[in-house]
Amino acid sequence: MASLLPFSLPKLYITRASASSPSVTATTTLSVPDSLNDQFGRKGINFFESNNTPFVEMTVRNGSSMKLQIPNAHVTSYLPKCHWKDDGFEEVLYTVPVPDSPFSKGGVGLVINDASDSSSKGSSLLSNSEWTVKASDSDAIDAVQVELSCTAGTLDITYVISLYPQSLATAVMVQNTGRKAVTLTSAILSHLRSKRRNGTAIDGLRACSFCTHPPPSSPFQLMSPSEAMIAEDPVWYTFEDPEQKPGSWIRQDGHVTNLQNKMSRIYAAPPKERLKGIYNTPPSKYETIDQGRKLFFRVIRMGYEDIYVSSPGSLSGKYGDEYFICTGPASLLVPEVVDPGEGWRGAQVIEHDNL
Repeated sequence: MASLLPFSLPKLYITRASASSPSVTATTTLSVPDSLNDQFGRKGINFFESNNTPFVEMTVRNGSSMKLQIPNAHVTSYLPKCHWKDDGFEEVLYTVPVPDSPFSKGGVGLVINDASDSSSKGSSLLSNSEWTVKASDSDAIDAVQVELSCTAGTLDITYVISLYPQSLATAVMVQNTGRKAVTLTSAILSHLRSKRRNGTAIDGLRACSFCTHPPPSSPFQLMSPSEAMIAEDPVWYTFEDPEQKPGSWIRQDGHVTNLQNKMSRIYAAPPKERLKGIYNTPPSKYETIDQGRKLFFRVIRMGYEDIYVSSPGSLSGKYGDEYFICTGPASLLVPEVVDPGEGWRGAQVIEHDNL
């Protein structure tokens, strides 16, 4: 299995699926979960089916777990151990079921959109693709990993999801097998739940430039780009200024960004600044704050140039009973150009020190 992150699992034997594999031909009557478990099951990696849709659940020694919906590569649950008591697990992700559908919105979603020309309007390059399991790996104690793959036009895309006792990592690698360059935008966006609107914040973006910007279009989005851009007056006691008009750049003043107010922002170096030889980039990591549950999660970006942050403000009730934010690494302002025979990669890690 290709290691996409600076940390890697022990090098173990991996069974890869293929049409000629004896294990496949011998188990053609097995259900999808049984077939996947036969090929890719490991200690801590279990495939199952819900609403006729295949999932994989990964668990490590301290009980931390996550669930991934395979056909659309959607992480629907991340349940790390956050307290020393026996039931000290906390669900990190916010997901909402889609009516009359086996799918859901929210969670952790990979976004890869076409940015080749204005006529594409940011359409998803993954809309007609279905993910399949390519490989799995486990050290049977503290690290488990599943690798998915799909093809979108001339792009071969690999998505690696890794679970550790105190972190969840998602990494994407795009390879252009065609004869023309492909221009794309991408993000790995996480919808993180919070106990209450008051007390939801982000720490670590001080002095970083940001602008008001809609989220990328995604099948996993809770707030649509148009909803995210609806202006809303900030809560008076937060002493925050109203959101700037799109295209206006300002710098973050304080250490903490209050997310009880509605916003949709990109923290990044302005595109014009990137034409210079030296410019300030956004931090590689920042921390989300859920004061209601006294939980803190560090979000780390790799490969991506931007940070996306949004919060629903008073619109949160439209999407359920709990508050949430949407954040993650992104490359939206300046699209990535993947030349023929070349590749591009990016990753996100959600880690914590709550124990």
